[in-house]
Amino acid sequence: MDSITTPLFLLLAVVLSGSLTRASPLPLPLPLVQIALGTVIALVADFRFELKPEIFFLLFLPPLLFLDGWRIPKEGLLRDKGTILELALGLVVFTVIGVGFFINWMIPAMPLTVAFALAAIVSPTDPIAVSAIAARVPIPKRLMHILEGESLLNDASGLVSMRFAVMAALTGSFSLIEAAGTFIWLAIGGIAIGVAVTLSVTGIKNWVSYRLGEETGSQILISLLIPFGAYLLAEHFHCSGILAAVSAGIAMSYAEQSGQALAVTRVRRTAVWDTVQFTANGIIFVLLGEQLPQIVAGAAQVVRETGHHEPAWLIIYIVAINAALAALRFLWVWVSLRFTLFRAARKGQPFQKPGWRLIAATSLAGVRGTITLAGILTLPLVLNDGSPFPARDLAILLAAGVIIVSLVAASLGLPVLLKGLELPPEPSHQADEDRARIAAAEAAIKAIERAQHDLGEGRSDADIYADAGARIMELYRQRIDSRSKTGDAAELLRKIDRIERELRLAGLQAERDTFYRLARSRTLSDDMTRRLVRELDLLEARFAAS
Repeated sequence: MDSITTPLFLLLAVVLSGSLTRASPLPLPLPLVQIALGTVIALVADFRFELKPEIFFLLFLPPLLFLDGWRIPKEGLLRDKGTILELALGLVVFTVIGVGFFINWMIPAMPLTVAFALAAIVSPTDPIAVSAIAARVPIPKRLMHILEGESLLNDASGLVSMRFAVMAALTGSFSLIEAAGTFIWLAIGGIAIGVAVTLSVTGIKNWVSYRLGEETGSQILISLLIPFGAYLLAEHFHCSGILAAVSAGIAMSYAEQSGQALAVTRVRRTAVWDTVQFTANGIIFVLLGEQLPQIVAGAAQVVRETGHHEPAWLIIYIVAINAALAALRFLWVWVSLRFTLFRAARKGQPFQKPGWRLIAATSLAGVRGTITLAGILTLPLVLNDGSPFPARDLAILLAAGVIIVSLVAASLGLPVLLKGLELPPEPSHQADEDRARIAAAEAAIKAIERAQHDLGEGRSDADIYADAGARIMELYRQRIDSRSKTGDAAELLRKIDRIERELRLAGLQAERDTFYRLARSRTLSDDMTRRLVRELDLLEARFAAS
């Protein structure tokens, strides 16, 4: 029974965390609230939820990494690819070496290989955690795009580095040449398998849908299965399942540009994936809180083995590791920006020298989160000889402490660093949007003219088709006119559009209230109410997003 009730309590905690975060007068990040709720569950309900690392890793990481690759803005990824690669690859290696030796020096009871594994898993950053803070502290879009791109790639590099460190701990040996060759195979094989799985599955899916018609539920289920298929296939061939999931997500974003899926499929699939993302991230942090009392007890024993008999040393370790991470990240960002400015100066490109506050904000925004927690919980329980994995509980506690401290530091520090900070203006894409809308409207008018001719040809009521087509085409012509204006006229039309959108939303709300009132009075059937309200919801979603 506990195997059923425990997940239900965890899901309930995820639901409550959102309400508590919104109700809090303080800018508390959602992950911190979820960790606290998990701890309360452990203390009050006294659950004994045993996490199996392999199952935990498989269950949570593939869909989260897949979704990151699917949704990340590709233009931002390509525009700042140099900076992103420096942070995602160079900084990870820098962090693993620097923090790994620092942890081993500070905690001699933790073997060097385990220290490297811990350093590797605390190196990836988490954009979800940053987004939770950005909801109340606006972060510049370009900085968010860099952080998102960094986290997409450093998830893979950090987890792969951790894998090497764990293998060294299990086998007791490490070869740099062998590791380099293995890394190349892991990377190339994982990326190739991820892309191949996505393109082959979507190709078959589109062919079947074209022949037999599209069923929305099946389409959504296929999208949920793709990351697991890519991950498992890559692991079967001893490649990186992590990179396979990421590359499968990136390939999915390009495969979807064919536009073959039905509109209702895209709407429902987005809702499902939003729920999966919220649930998976939430359960991971709630599980951290639920495991925290047990982890603290095990870590305290390791601390006593180091010669320190006070549990307060755990806090000192956590703060010291966070300080080392922040210092190395600040140093790397500073050097990276200097190289970027040097390259821009040599090419004669205009540039604006960033101030120290922007560098500090970039460093502080490197919050650890879901991937760090999911990765550290996959540490093996035993070595190859059957003995317990050394300092496992301590490593998990330190990683959890890094997550919590980095969240708190970013929550308190980012508002101060970003307040009144002058940043280079974001490039406007309004002209691109206007051209795209004009081209789409012109294509729509031509399609309507053809459809009107085909439908009304040879019919006695052809004038009705002509009138209907004229009404619809007039709306598109108005869109073309409004998007073709420049200067003050364009601004006036955009203001009119905003006012019209607000009025339309007010009208839609009044329609919806009327439908519900009629349903409550049994004047309108339940099925009819759901259909009419759904139409209004889709319209409102369109106007609210425009």
